[in-house]
Amino acid sequence: MIRVLLVDDQALVRTGFRLMLNAQPDIEVVAEAADGQEALARSRELRPDVVLMDLHMPVMDGIAATERIVAELPGLKVLALSTFDLDENVVAALRAGAGGFLPKDISPEELVEGVRVVHRGESAVAPRLLTRLIGTFVRATRPRPAPAALPELTDREREVLVLIARGSSNPEIAARLGVSPSTIKNHVTSLFGKTGVRDRAQAVILAYEAGLVSPGE
Repeated sequence: MIRVLLVDDQALVRTGFRLMLNAQPDIEVVAEAADGQEALARSRELRPDVVLMDLHMPVMDGIAATERIVAELPGLKVLALSTFDLDENVVAALRAGAGGFLPKDISPEELVEGVRVVHRGESAVAPRLLTRLIGTFVRATRPRPAPAALPELTDREREVLVLIARGSSNPEIAARLGVSPSTIKNHVTSLFGKTGVRDRAQAVILAYEAGLVSPGE
């Protein structure tokens, strides 16, 4: 069972999500929280597998709560929620360690699949949506270093990072570079280890901030 903590300041929203998730044979909502501070306490107490985290809440917002939870409980996955598709707080949540983000008006099927994807350790943000988000906000919020950044990466690892940032999956990168998917997986693991990023979402942010790709490419 995937054990889920629901975090939203609106009781009606929590009820709707709980009904959607508890209808699945492999998902169980173990608790709810109305703000980030309560979410942190519940996460420490219950150690759920996935926290479904609203970004806009009183007391402690979802970004601060995500950062605290990921730092203290690194095995726990956070899936951020936002009312708007293009929200600068979404990028902040990904920087804080969220494994992905979904808009609140998603279908029940998309919500369930997002929880499962994040639980597997993958990014629950559609690649093209992710690149659109990053392209919109990263350059506006961070200075852009010279393209020679990330000297710790090999040329091939840098090439793989660029393709990740452009929305390519591992099989697509393998086909593009003419190597096996397992080879690409090894490159991804290596570049994640060298740069300290947790997942593909943070890798995309890193690529933009390092000047390896530009919005619109």
